[in-house]
Amino acid sequence: MAVILLRTVLMYGVILLAVRLMGKRQVSQLQNSELVVTLLLSELAVLPIQEEEKPLWVGQAPMAALVACELLVSVLMLKSGRFRQLVCGSPTVVIERGQVLQKAMRHLRLTTEDLFEQLRQKGVFYLEDVAWAIVETNGMLSVIRRPEEEPVTPKELGLSPASQGLEVVVISDGELSLRSLGLCGKDQAWVRRRLQERGLGQEQVFLMTVRTDGKWRVIEKKYGHGAGQVKRQRYV
Repeated sequence: MAVILLRTVLMYGVILLAVRLMGKRQVSQLQNSELVVTLLLSELAVLPIQEEEKPLWVGQAPMAALVACELLVSVLMLKSGRFRQLVCGSPTVVIERGQVLQKAMRHLRLTTEDLFEQLRQKGVFYLEDVAWAIVETNGMLSVIRRPEEEPVTPKELGLSPASQGLEVVVISDGELSLRSLGLCGKDQAWVRRRLQERGLGQEQVFLMTVRTDGKWRVIEKKYGHGAGQVKRQRYV
């Protein structure tokens, strides 16, 4: 049992490293080649765990080969558009100038229910609001609304609102992020002064954010009844 547990922990670390090398993507954003490699990695990781008589390299060597192949394929896709199209395919238009392209949907085996589900996920609830809809190579739907259905922007109203800057999390559940402090141009002494103004210690902070324009806010930790409720905090 101890051997199985040790092998499980080791293979877990190997898979984490392999996925990290492959890059940061959500499962829904994986290309075909990445999905295949991910499935094969999970299968190979089980071999040395289930069969104790086999050495770890029996699973690790093929995993390393798969990751190397995936990295090579990724580089080739960056260098060659034709190769990328061969591996990943091309985006497919399913709604063109407000008209649903039934042939394209049949080719993708995309049902009308699937189409409307993805439209709702994009905040579109009426088909007549859509000018163009494109199924990307990762299966996600990109939507362009009709011009008259697009939200009005400050530019169209002749307004020039001030930029609010980037908001970063500098303290999360009592943990300070030095990297986030660097992004907003602050230091630990500045954070301590702001917390002292509120009579708080770092360990008492549930969330502290700072914007690059200098504004900040703090949400104190709550315990007991209502701990999961977060009130809207004003920026200072």
